[in-house]
Amino acid sequence: MVERLSQRAIPMLSYEDVGRAAEWISKAFGFRETGRFVDEDGTVSHVNMELDGAVVMLGWPSAYYQGPKRHAELCEHARRWSETPFVVDGVLVYVDDLDAHYERARAGGARILSELEDNVGVGQRQYRAEDLEGHRWMFAGDLGARPGS
Repeated sequence: MVERLSQRAIPMLSYEDVGRAAEWISKAFGFRETGRFVDEDGTVSHVNMELDGAVVMLGWPSAYYQGPKRHAELCEHARRWSETPFVVDGVLVYVDDLDAHYERARAGGARILSELEDNVGVGQRQYRAEDLEGHRWMFAGDLGARPGS
């Protein structure tokens, strides 16, 4: 029997190279791998990732799949919608220490789409980043939570 997670919505992102993506997400965003599935030919087809109780699933749909970054290289429309710093399709993750997370993501090679900013309208501090295959992530924390405050 598969354990049912208490998280009511679980993002599922596709990657061209799921194993590489999982390792990168661990390094840059601090998630840890909690499950890995490998096909008979050795292809990593699925990885479960977790960060402080937040679960994200990574999958490999087929050899024909193109991640957002590669898609934008080949498609004018995708290139144009990728010009915005906003999350087109992606994941929002709340973290306890946003400043430390931001520095980890930057050091880990994430493309920072928007610097740390206060979003007073929703009461959070946030930044946006893009992963190695072009998926968009927003990380946020409490508006008042800053180092030394």
